[in-house]
Amino acid sequence: MMKLSQVVRSGPDQYICQPGALSYLDEKVAHFKKPVIITGEQSYAAFLKHYPGALTCPVLCYDRTASNEDMARLAAMAKDSDCVIGIGGGKALDTAKGTAELLGVQYVMVPTVLGTCAAYTPVSAVYHPDHTFKSVDYYTQAAFLCLLDLSLLVESPKAYLLGGIGDTLAKWYEAEGITQHLDGPLPAMVSVGLQTAEVTRDILLSDSQEAIRSLEEQRITPAFERVVEAIIAVAGTVGGFAGEYGRMAGAHAVHNGMSLVKETHTFEHGIKVAYGILVQLAAAGNTDEVRQLQSFYASCGFPHKLEAFGVHDGLNGKMKAIADFASSSNETFTLAVPDATPDIILESMHYLEALDVSISSF
Repeated sequence: MMKLSQVVRSGPDQYICQPGALSYLDEKVAHFKKPVIITGEQSYAAFLKHYPGALTCPVLCYDRTASNEDMARLAAMAKDSDCVIGIGGGKALDTAKGTAELLGVQYVMVPTVLGTCAAYTPVSAVYHPDHTFKSVDYYTQAAFLCLLDLSLLVESPKAYLLGGIGDTLAKWYEAEGITQHLDGPLPAMVSVGLQTAEVTRDILLSDSQEAIRSLEEQRITPAFERVVEAIIAVAGTVGGFAGEYGRMAGAHAVHNGMSLVKETHTFEHGIKVAYGILVQLAAAGNTDEVRQLQSFYASCGFPHKLEAFGVHDGLNGKMKAIADFASSSNETFTLAVPDATPDIILESMHYLEALDVSISSF
């Protein structure tokens, strides 16, 4: 049986990105009889500030875990619904997708922050009720509608935008790291996925600084719109077209290893993934590219070494723990650097610690 992760998934049935886009929500879901909203308190408040419509449907709050258990709880509460409208950040949207899958109904995605491509993809990162990572689940249906309201998103927290930039930048470096080891020409759809990853990289490297400034000033600029679409929509097509060749690799393995170090827990997912990009590049011997990224990291305020995450006590031991975890057979580092060992990853982290570069910490 072919796994869903191996099937080309081009994206939502409908996609809208513009200022005031929430004005289209009512007409787009008008033919559903019993829609239900799944959201969080802060997300729903941000949504209501910009929502001009008049939907009257149940509003259910997720428990912030994105767990199968919470999806089952919400599905039981919404058993008569024919459409799930997810409103919020990545975990809220992933919960809404999982709930819709259990119910066998359509779903609509309305992101309120800019941290991930969750609004665009038929995939959820699923956690245990204690918030530890469990699995990545693939769903049979893509979104009926993905609705990005730039007026809402330009008021979203800066930390999520920075995290979204870091996480999305990894799309290129991880996909390129995986595909460079394939023999012969790439399959056509994998090539499309790789090219969309390159598009995300180019947009982020050229427009991120202006997009951050736009959000700080709450101004919708062309750069802000390009970065929003790069983080959510274009990034969402990378795995959609490239499948398992566009999946997480070295950068995310380092992020996962950093979960062992409590000092890093307060940093956004994508900020840690951005550090993982540098570790992956250094482990592959691409130190020139590490140095080329330095000015970009400085402009975004991304830490370039573990010490900049506030890790001081027992630094060497914590670096070794991350390296051991990232290189394990259960992790994905070797998809990008096949010959990586714990020692190679640890040496790469030491290289980054020793870089004589002034990069602001986040």
